[in-house]
Amino acid sequence: MVAETRRGFLLGAAAYGMWGLFPLYWPLLEPANAVEILAHRVFWSLAVMLLLVAVLLRLPRLRAVLADPRAFGILAMAAVVIAVNWGTYIWGVNNGHVVETSLGYFINPLVTVLMGVVILGERLRRLQWMALGIAAVAVVGLTVEYGRPPWVALTLAFSFAMYGLAKKKANAGAVESLTVETLILAPIAAGYILWMVGQGTSTFGTEGSAHAVLLVATGVVTAIPLICFGAAATRVSMTTIGLLQYLAPTIQFALGVLLFREDMPAMRWVGFALVWVALVIFTYEAVTHRRRQLRLAAQASAL
Repeated sequence: MVAETRRGFLLGAAAYGMWGLFPLYWPLLEPANAVEILAHRVFWSLAVMLLLVAVLLRLPRLRAVLADPRAFGILAMAAVVIAVNWGTYIWGVNNGHVVETSLGYFINPLVTVLMGVVILGERLRRLQWMALGIAAVAVVGLTVEYGRPPWVALTLAFSFAMYGLAKKKANAGAVESLTVETLILAPIAAGYILWMVGQGTSTFGTEGSAHAVLLVATGVVTAIPLICFGAAATRVSMTTIGLLQYLAPTIQFALGVLLFREDMPAMRWVGFALVWVALVIFTYEAVTHRRRQLRLAAQASAL
């Protein structure tokens, strides 16, 4: 049991670590623009996911999802949302907004909670409201500092929160759901790639074999962290997963500041500091609440 938990932790850390290192990969695909990279990522992700479905013997499960109108409809919405998320992230990384992309994933857990209130009618506890309030102040401060709302961060945070909500509602396996999502998006992606080829603007096959291999590898780059995450989720608690999720934006932030040398004026540091304070409060509240619930459950079962 301990060995499995340790393995799950390492797999989770590997998944979020790889997601955190994505800013190192997307610039390698230039001079392809964000939309072309997105199209290739969708197309080659489908190829990899279909291979996974075959290897893991998940075809019956995939057919069941495709035959369920409700699940298929929800995953169609998830496909649109994740396309927006992927495209925004690629554009942000390749246009000097790595730090802002990290902000999006830092505030994503808070946005997810907010959506639970607005859409699902959930009630928040006092410390959760406090965390959301501090995060809101941080976003306002960053808007003043940037001279505009941090659209890249907000788009990433809200799109991924909506994606998570859709995946929860669809209640399909990670492999099957991503296969359906890429299956829905692939015709559009393939059409765009063929259109670029016809226009003579495609970089696939015109920038050398290494560039073509890197574009094809976007499918593998997408699938490997997903597999690690799926394996981790079955071995460790959701509290552990919740803590590990901060690893990716932390790595992204470090890359943006230390490697890409993006500007971090004093006010921007203050804004990020407020976000981190909000996340500390949010995480503390979540952990203590879970422990309290487990303790109450144990006491109830002992009666």
